[in-house]
Amino acid sequence: MAMENVDAERGVGDGDATPAATALEHVVDPVVAVANGRITYANGAARDAFDVPDGRGHDPALLEEWDSIAAAIDETTVGTARAVELDGECDARVHRGPDGATITFESVEDTEPTTSDRAVKERTIDEAPVGITISDPGRDDNPLVYVNDAYQRITGYGFDEVVGRNCRFLQGEDSDEDAVAEMAAAIDEQRPVTVELKNYRKDGTEFWNEVTIAPVRNDRDEVTHYVGFQNDVTARKEAQLQLERRTDELEYILDRVEGLVQDVTDAVAGATDRPGLEAAVCDRIAAESAYDGAWIGERNPATGTIEVRTSTGVSPEHVPSDAGHPAAETLASDSVAIDTVDGRTHAAFPLSYNGIEYGVLTVCPDCDRAIDDRESVILSALARAVASGVNARETSRVLETDAVVAVELDLTDRAVAPVALSRETDGRLEYRRSIHRRNDETASLFTVTGIDADELAAAVDSMPDVDCRVVVERDRECLIELTGEDDPIAWLSERGVRTRAIESEDGRARLTLEIPRSANVRSVIEAIEDRYEGTDVISFQQRDREGETREEFAARLDAALTDRQFAVLQRAYLGGYFEWPRPTTGEELAETMGVSRPTFHEHLRTAEAKLCRAFFGDE
Repeated sequence: MAMENVDAERGVGDGDATPAATALEHVVDPVVAVANGRITYANGAARDAFDVPDGRGHDPALLEEWDSIAAAIDETTVGTARAVELDGECDARVHRGPDGATITFESVEDTEPTTSDRAVKERTIDEAPVGITISDPGRDDNPLVYVNDAYQRITGYGFDEVVGRNCRFLQGEDSDEDAVAEMAAAIDEQRPVTVELKNYRKDGTEFWNEVTIAPVRNDRDEVTHYVGFQNDVTARKEAQLQLERRTDELEYILDRVEGLVQDVTDAVAGATDRPGLEAAVCDRIAAESAYDGAWIGERNPATGTIEVRTSTGVSPEHVPSDAGHPAAETLASDSVAIDTVDGRTHAAFPLSYNGIEYGVLTVCPDCDRAIDDRESVILSALARAVASGVNARETSRVLETDAVVAVELDLTDRAVAPVALSRETDGRLEYRRSIHRRNDETASLFTVTGIDADELAAAVDSMPDVDCRVVVERDRECLIELTGEDDPIAWLSERGVRTRAIESEDGRARLTLEIPRSANVRSVIEAIEDRYEGTDVISFQQRDREGETREEFAARLDAALTDRQFAVLQRAYLGGYFEWPRPTTGEELAETMGVSRPTFHEHLRTAEAKLCRAFFGDE
């Protein structure tokens, strides 16, 4: 325990007792001062309780449960106090200062005072690390008759300025009336009390004071004085109050936004299209009393502005993309930006999902109120939910819209499995289609020409991140199923992009993609370029997706089938050949048509192959 030395040799004569010395000698609880690992003072009760006749110079181990007390001293901040619960018949209270510590033991049997070193006692009280006062209730208004040096340092008042006055002069307009009343009641009832209240120094500055007041009794059990201990606990109290304020603010924010979060989530889930979703979100935010309004904007590269898509409660103008506006800063950095624009606070949150930019959500709080970090986190989560909802609506448009932008890209990134396979082999890979498995994993089917299965297997062995399975093997041609950690087809699909074709050869892949014309095509392409190195854009073309009616599809298939193939396919379907269990066999159907069983099956397989090619777009 590190403490500075206390000069225990200098003092006044034993016969020249001061009010402070007299008061502590009459305190019924043991009071001990320690410094530099030694006892420097013990009042009469302590000398008797701990068998330290001369009251100083002894090892503190004489004190009951000294190890616990020493640990508490080390853990107590200078200028503060700490209560210590002990296992014996008493507890202790530690007052810590830069020059040592004073320990008061409570609930110890009163003892008769004995003669002690008055000089040490005087010096110990004067240089105690906490403020000590003594008042005389026998005088009018219970005035102070003694204050030590620490009290004068804490309050800024000199000895002559306070002696003769009641201690209430430290109180002011913000002093807690309940704490003041509690001290007055304790004095009236002649009992100890400890309170914390705001006091005022001589220069008018505030400080939090932990005050302990205890009665001092004489041999006839009459209260002759009151001794008080003052600790400046401003730092601890302000930290405590700050924590309480932050907790109250957080609870207020959580209570306020709980309904907002639920309603925005419901709006995202219930909207049928993107404009409806965005309007519902802005309406709900503006309906919250904490916000004046909200708006959603989207970057338009053609005009160099952020165009307002929808707004409620506010009427924003289009924002230049290079302006010092939070919305522009958010789209430039993909992060939250908060600033004041035209005297109003604007908080902007990026609407992005899976690397695709869908715009910016800007919220305007009421009364130019600041938005703190916790509220910003909640609104950021709302923005991510909105972006997820927009992504879902945009992805569904891939299947619904015919207005698309056809984009051709070249990829050389070896993280893409077809690129890596074509680099390691002389084969050429052509994408056929993707299939979804039960565990939501996507596998892609490719035809590989120019190599056989053994060469393919040898190449795959050197690629730990690629899972390749041969589905069909022919001479120098295979149908393979590719799965890997980086599946560009599944990744693009999650962003509303349809992969129409992939052709890979010599470590380079040409991708043909279709993106809904209503989507943010630029953002999609930027996301692909960020994800895959060596991406080159070959062409853009707006077009209507080619399609055909059911009748057109049937007519095309009918034209592809010979009369005999059509008849066999029709007879098999109508005869229940494709049902299970089969009501008829191929041999029976062949007899009805007057052909042999092998001829029937040959025509049937040919017709089935043409049907599959027409359906899967492989003609």
